Amino acid sequence: MTLMQEKHRYYAKITILLLPLIIFLLSLSIGRYHIPVSHTIGILLSKLFSLKAYWSGQEETIIMHLRLPRALLALLIGAGLSMSGTVFQGIFKNPLVSPSLLGVASGAGFGGALAMVFFPQKIIIILASFVFGLLAVFLAFLLSKTHDQQGMLSLVLSGIIISAFFTALISLIKYLADPTDTLPGIVYWLMGSLTSSSVSTVLIVSIPLLSCMFVIYLLRWRVNLLSMGDDEAISLGERVTHLRYFFIILCTFIVAITVSVAGVIGWVGLVIPHIARLLVGADHRALVPFSASLGAAYLLTMDTLTRTVSPAEIPLGLLTALIGAVCFAIILSTHKEAGWNDT
Repeated sequence: MTLMQEKHRYYAKITILLLPLIIFLLSLSIGRYHIPVSHTIGILLSKLFSLKAYWSGQEETIIMHLRLPRALLALLIGAGLSMSGTVFQGIFKNPLVSPSLLGVASGAGFGGALAMVFFPQKIIIILASFVFGLLAVFLAFLLSKTHDQQGMLSLVLSGIIISAFFTALISLIKYLADPTDTLPGIVYWLMGSLTSSSVSTVLIVSIPLLSCMFVIYLLRWRVNLLSMGDDEAISLGERVTHLRYFFIILCTFIVAITVSVAGVIGWVGLVIPHIARLLVGADHRALVPFSASLGAAYLLTMDTLTRTVSPAEIPLGLLTALIGAVCFAIILSTHKEAGWNDT
């Protein structure tokens, strides 16, 4: 790597780290009711320090009760999905892998849809989504054990089967749901949205999400070992199978939690790790945290667009799929293997 390339990569890292904070402040200020950034900063600082209010009470209510919980949830979900995608691509040694590979998203989607039909309380929807997301991955593990050649290929194929199974069950639920009452809510929820975000939702998901992400951050260097290949990792004393399954469980928890509170938001865990890899390289010691930072900024940007570009809010999962597909096509057409071998 030349000195100029190293300099560009350094500036890219600084930008990625600052990007979530910048977009966070802009997101709190942007909306149908515009609030100056200076007022936004003052409102946030007033919760930590004693400041004389130079903003209106209406502005403070909008920031603290409407936009702040939604922005925090977007940051958490974006970081979690991107980090999970980075880990999955590393441990499976495949740049086309997403964190929903083993059926967790479809399982959680079915759980949420089922709860909307029979027990449409918010907390039950969250719990049902989380439980069925974990159940889907457990079934994928169980199915992979029935194959004579147990391994990653068997696990991936089992995940595809379980994902298709729960996707079919979602279609069945939509077919049986009341078309005038329940069905529109199911369809909108499955497309992903942060409209139901609240302070309580942020408090519920922040501790488990941040805990899983922190463990991954501490062990991120081990993803480098798994991405080198099983033989090399074993020669260095790693228990490859146990370590790989441990990462899968952590990422499964993250995706199940995100789907339970925001519906299915696709492409974030697939596209963002590629962009981060092009900017900071393939070393997971840097790639994992910078991918999380970039994912947080990206999803918060998408959520800000969903509530500002149209009078009727656009489903978040729909927008991330549209933008993600375009970005992925550009990456594939301009960088061979999407920078997978870039170090």
